[in-house]
Amino acid sequence: MKASTKDEVAGKIHEVKGKVKQNVGRAINNPDLETEGQVEKIGGKVQKKIGQVEKVLEK
Repeated sequence: MKASTKDEVAGKIHEVKGKVKQNVGRAINNPDLETEGQVEKIGGKVQKKIGQVEKVLEK
């Protein structure tokens, strides 16, 4: 698997984990967990974008 694909997959995983943490934090009224989820979700989006950019540059 190419590095760009690995970045995209890992980014998507972090994005999903972040969204789950964010929703759980909101549901149990835990602002720290909700914020942690937001940060992880954003980090996942960035990592996914990096993978997409790498794919474009490989061509």
